[in-house]
Amino acid sequence: MKTLGIILIVLGIAMFFIPGISVQTEENLVDVGPIEVNKTKDHDLTWPNYAGGISIAAGVVLIFLGRKK
Repeated sequence: MKTLGIILIVLGIAMFFIPGISVQTEENLVDVGPIEVNKTKDHDLTWPNYAGGISIAAGVVLIFLGRKK
């Protein structure tokens, strides 16, 4: 449980500094023989600031629960 708690704390801190990530996907529009027409789409994956705080709090709780045993 301690390891999971530490991972959650590190992820929570990273979520405060990195508000989201951008992902590109390629979509095949036309495929006629040797000719292909592709379209690249940008997708933004964002998360709210409180999600990082919840992750940090959950990590701290897991670390304290792991010490009791």
